[in-house]
Amino acid sequence: MAVAGVDIGSRTIGKVVLEKGKIVEAEVIDSGPSPLERAARLIGDKAYFDKIVATGYGRHAARARFAHELITEIKAHALGARYFFPSCRTVLDIGGQDSKVILLAEDGRVVDFLMNDKCAAGTGKFLEIMAGSLGISLENLVAIASTSPEELKINSMCAVFAESEVVSLLTSGAAVSSVAKAVLNSICDRIGAFLGRIGPRPPVAFTGGVAGIPGFPQFLSERLNLSAFLVPPNPQIIGALGAALYAEGERNDV
Repeated sequence: MAVAGVDIGSRTIGKVVLEKGKIVEAEVIDSGPSPLERAARLIGDKAYFDKIVATGYGRHAARARFAHELITEIKAHALGARYFFPSCRTVLDIGGQDSKVILLAEDGRVVDFLMNDKCAAGTGKFLEIMAGSLGISLENLVAIASTSPEELKINSMCAVFAESEVVSLLTSGAAVSSVAKAVLNSICDRIGAFLGRIGPRPPVAFTGGVAGIPGFPQFLSERLNLSAFLVPPNPQIIGALGAALYAEGERNDV
């Protein structure tokens, strides 16, 4: 029995195929200008799967095209995180353009959640813009920032205004590493405030594309004075994995 979960997001599309509870295929691609078409091609032959479950922004359109069932992103991420970390009580998911924090009961049921999908602040998009302004890659952002002893401050979390602050600091002679550190501190503080609104319970699983930025989970945990985050091998597939688990009939009571 093969089942598939597909997570159609604003920036990426994830696909996970399960056979008897084991991941046999996992892939993440860019959403592009036609995410539904790309998702359909990613799924391939629908007849191959016993069931396909969709989640993410594009889940409703997917149902009309190829998906048999839908689940919310909250439920999908709860299921996916518990697959890797059965004891986790909180899921922090930060993607390209949204972020969410999900509080779980001991048995994995969702008991509360918060979601921010109205602003790029505190998301991967914000970091992409800031890294571009600094002329460095996302992959090197934390490593470069960690070399600075300075404590500069970025006051705005609006991507447009923060970019202006970055340019102004660089023009005034501030080191790239110092400005990079200020950018990371500002987004960490934003994430900390977001987490604080729900009161996270450890262990905390960190998922989404931002969790895959080298060094960022450790930088965030140290900045917020939290225990180390649990980061899955591929943080971007967790939504699709949760959808696939639902398709298999696993933990549908979440």
